[in-house]
Amino acid sequence: MGQPTLDDLRAFAMVAARRSFVKAAGELGLSRSALSHAMRGLEDDLAVRLLHRTTRSVSLTEAGERLLARLRPVLTELDHVLDDIARDDKAVRGTLRINGNDGAIRALLQSVVPRFLAKYPQMELDLVSEGRFIDIVAEGFDAGVRLGEAVHKDMIAVRVSEDLRFLTVASPRYLRQHGKPNSPEELHSHRCIRQRLPGGKRYRWEFARHGQAFTIDPPGALTLDNNTLMTEAAIDGLGIAYVPEPYARDALAKKRLVALLVDWCPVIPGLFLYFPGNRHIPAGLRAFVELLREETNDTRLK
Repeated sequence: MGQPTLDDLRAFAMVAARRSFVKAAGELGLSRSALSHAMRGLEDDLAVRLLHRTTRSVSLTEAGERLLARLRPVLTELDHVLDDIARDDKAVRGTLRINGNDGAIRALLQSVVPRFLAKYPQMELDLVSEGRFIDIVAEGFDAGVRLGEAVHKDMIAVRVSEDLRFLTVASPRYLRQHGKPNSPEELHSHRCIRQRLPGGKRYRWEFARHGQAFTIDPPGALTLDNNTLMTEAAIDGLGIAYVPEPYARDALAKKRLVALLVDWCPVIPGLFLYFPGNRHIPAGLRAFVELLREETNDTRLK
C-alpha cells in the first residue's frame, strides 16, 4: 500500500463535495481523466474503494464517507496553519474566489479590486459573474456579492455600494409616441421591457409611496435577462425599462433616457459582500474586506 499525497487527498475532498468529476476537475484545474486517474491511484494506495462511479454521478462508499469525515477537519486545520504562517510573514497569497451578478462584479472592479491587486501581488482574484443566486459554500466560493435584501441573515455582510433604487426609464422618442405614465397602474397601457430572472420567472416591478406598495407584472413584447441590454433597449425606444439606477445614470445625464414615476421608486439596500461567519476567514478575504471597508468608509457589519 502506497502513501497518498496531499494533492490526491484534497482532490478526493473536492470530488466528494461536488459529487462530480467534471465540476471538481474544473475547480482543481485538471482534466476529468487526470482526476479520475488520481482517484483510482488513491484507492490503490489505500487498498479500498472510496467512490461509486456511474456515467452521470459520483457517490461515496462507506469507506469514502469515513475518510471524508476524518479528512475534512485535518484539511481545514492545515489551511488555518498555512494562513497563520502567511500572516506571520506579512504575506497574503493564494486565490480569492468571489461570485456575483454582472453589476456586483463591475462595482468591485471599479472600487476595491485595483487597490487589492496592487497591494497584494501574490494574490489571485477569481471573480465569477452570473445571474443565478448560489450557495457560495457549496459552490466553492470564499464570498459573494448581492443586494443587501438578498443576503441571508446568518452571513457577515460588508457594504460594497451605497443604497440604490430601481428606476423606470424610457427614451424621449418613446414618450413622444406613447405619452408618459403618471402612475404605476398606467404602465399596463404601455410597452414595457420585461426581465427574465435566472430561475425562469419574470421579474415583477415593485413601487412604493407614502406607505402604499404596488407590484405589477408589466405588459410587453420584449423580455431580456440583462440590465445592460434592457437599458440599451430603452434607449433605442423599444419600451419602458425598470433597471437599477447606476445602469441608466449615464444615459439620463445625456438625456437619452427620462426617469419616470420617480416618487414611486423606493430606495433599497445596496450591494454587500457576504461570507459565512462560522468559518475560518482566509487571509486573502480578510485583506479584501479591510480594503473594502476603507473604500466605503463603512465599518458596520450586517
